Amino acid sequence: MGESFRTVAGPAEASWETRGSRFTGYVAPAGSVEPAEAFVAARREEHPDATHVVPAYRVPADPGDERGRLREYANDDGEPGGSAGKPALTVLERREVRNVVLAVVRDHGGVNLGVGGLARAYARSASAALDAARVVERRARERVAATVSYDDSGVVRSVLESVDVPFEADYDAEVRFVARPPADEAAALRDRLRSATSGRVRLS
Repeated sequence: MGESFRTVAGPAEASWETRGSRFTGYVAPAGSVEPAEAFVAARREEHPDATHVVPAYRVPADPGDERGRLREYANDDGEPGGSAGKPALTVLERREVRNVVLAVVRDHGGVNLGVGGLARAYARSASAALDAARVVERRARERVAATVSYDDSGVVRSVLESVDVPFEADYDAEVRFVARPPADEAAALRDRLRSATSGRVRLS
């Protein structure tokens, strides 16, 4: 997958109408299946009277692994088979974006668009939402969890602060740090933590 990937800069939406139907594409970053499903569920709650809410997403199969294997999903939500979810997902694939979720809301009040017309409409909605969100290049990050005794916690915190990576610390019977270094620097960080604690750190 490389050390960077294309995704959306943030949440966005775009609406348009054709032959009496209104389509609104909603898009947002998502790091795994759970937030992607939650995003789609939230759009359903916001639009209880919508005719269809069509989801499509490309997210990491394993949470926290931004460059790992992808879980791809799409659903027609009652539209004719292959006329909605697949065209939307195909746009995400062709634009080479990942770690992203899309939901296209359709309010139907006009004439029947036919399978071809629907496919074009859902694809256009996906493209418009991506354009509104702005596609950006992100540096892939990797999750590094380090568990140590209280005696070693100070040195581990110092190492993490010195390399300027985001991290969280949980102080319990032991201290557990969870850091998110750039993927291409994760191995070096693990080596530094082992060295700083004379191998006492437990890494996962």
